Amino acid sequence: MADPQSASPHPLLETSGNLRRRRAVNRAVELSAWVAALLAVAILALVIASVTVKGISSISLDFLTANTADFGPGGIGNAIIGTGILVGLATLMAVPFGILVAIYTSEFAGRRNQSVIRYTLDVLNGVPTIVTGIFIFGLLVAGHQQSGFAGSVALAIVMLPLVARSCHEVLTLVPGSVKEAGLALGASRWRTTLSITVPTALSGMITGALLAVARAAGETAPLLFTTSIFANFVETDPSGALPNIPVQIFKFSESPEPAKHAQAWAAALVLIAFVLVISVAARILSARMRRRLGAAR
Repeated sequence: MADPQSASPHPLLETSGNLRRRRAVNRAVELSAWVAALLAVAILALVIASVTVKGISSISLDFLTANTADFGPGGIGNAIIGTGILVGLATLMAVPFGILVAIYTSEFAGRRNQSVIRYTLDVLNGVPTIVTGIFIFGLLVAGHQQSGFAGSVALAIVMLPLVARSCHEVLTLVPGSVKEAGLALGASRWRTTLSITVPTALSGMITGALLAVARAAGETAPLLFTTSIFANFVETDPSGALPNIPVQIFKFSESPEPAKHAQAWAAALVLIAFVLVISVAARILSARMRRRLGAAR
């Protein structure tokens, strides 16, 4: 039979109202966390609602398909195409390289090399994007001309640490028993990585890539230095400056015409919708990744 005294609270909890104080502190911290979470959601909702209210009236088929115009009505059709090309080229550059870096750091690198590479990626992720834009301007634009290729390189630099770090974290979540099973069957380490580890973590790696794409799609500072002087028509050659939505929003907002201000809000709404779609897709893939890893365990 259990000793009745063993079920009583610890003496430290009984003295000086210590138990009541701890409960009060716990409630205060929990309430603070709820308030902070609600405040973050409220700020996001306020931004989305404000952009929607101010920009929805300018959204139309003509606005989404017509070319931009300095004066009078126009649209962002050419900017949408240019943004797609810029982000597509940046994705082709950043995602494969970032995945290779993640595979090396998670599967092959020693602790020292892994620590140095991860620290470097964290520093690169913290560099202001305007600094990236200036760097690419001096490297590829100065003495030449602005180009979509230069803008894509700048966006790829922005995307690279996000892809590499997110893919690294996902690869480390793959159970060690899954990797050991491949090695036990006689497969080499690189073959096990490509045939077992990467396919198991593929959904999570795609999620990281999509989040990096969403980040790059809204970057303005690098594009101002690399591909901001463009004509008001559809341009698909990346050797020249490509129209893009972030820079076009900046130009619309600087115009003295109130109609252009409304178009700036509308273009911002289109950009938010694009980011929202990518974020939802990333969440779906992330849930799939968790289910797959849960089954693997």
